Amino acid sequence: MAEPRPAEPVRLFVGMLSAFVDAFDAAEAELVAQWGPVDLKSDPLPHEFTDYYRGEMGGPLLRRFMGFDRLVDPAGLAEIKRETNAIEQRLAATGRWPVARPVNLDPGYVTPAKLVLASCKDYTHRIYLGGGVYAETTLAYTGGRWQAHPWTYPDYRTAEYHAFFDRLREQLLAARKEVRRP
Repeated sequence: MAEPRPAEPVRLFVGMLSAFVDAFDAAEAELVAQWGPVDLKSDPLPHEFTDYYRGEMGGPLLRRFMGFDRLVDPAGLAEIKRETNAIEQRLAATGRWPVARPVNLDPGYVTPAKLVLASCKDYTHRIYLGGGVYAETTLAYTGGRWQAHPWTYPDYRTAEYHAFFDRLREQLLAARKEVRRP
């Protein structure tokens, strides 16, 4: 019989969507206050994959990813999603931007084998974590590269995203190796 074991720590990241680069900066300040320093950040990337957010966020939208320095327990993903939602609400309440939702924050984590995203929307492939939050395995790392699933968002299938996730994965592997060193 298999014995339950604690999960190994994972690499937390947040994908941000916004039409306003200064909203990225404001969100980053709040995220850093919550989860510590960012040690990997993408340049803003055009996000032209959907018009889903245009009504509440304006456009054109940009995507930026941030990876956090410290590793986290994957069991905390639901709480992290609830906190990123609260950050979104606080930033919207400032009225600094001329849209209802100035930034969308999508937390997730990378393991050596997969990339997991949190969501507040249920679907056939999502698992309920509690507190109104679901998780999905968005990408699998097999055969030395990221592999999409039928439900993987179009933007998460791109080489630019995979390059960022490769770096997150490499940093995770290095951090785990460092922890195991006697």
